[in-house]
Amino acid sequence: MIVRIMGEGQVSLADGHLAELNKLDDELLAEMENGDGPGFRRTLQALLTRVRDLGAPLPDDSLEPSELILPSPDATLEEVRELLSDDGLIPG
Repeated sequence: MIVRIMGEGQVSLADGHLAELNKLDDELLAEMENGDGPGFRRTLQALLTRVRDLGAPLPDDSLEPSELILPSPDATLEEVRELLSDDGLIPG
């Protein structure tokens, strides 16, 4: 699957990593619902780090359709709330 990190680019990621990333997504949603700014920041960074670690960056001149779009590392809790649907960042 192709994942876009806003402001950074695209990463190719094996579908087998979806369960692990969903756990972080669930934590992120809970922190957003509770208004836990520090927890939100920590978990967003962990989610983006795992995507970067597990995936392979696509060349900058490549533009593939992204199956998932994740917020930039400096996105605020309010900005991410606007991006989210009821399913979270990563569809289950």
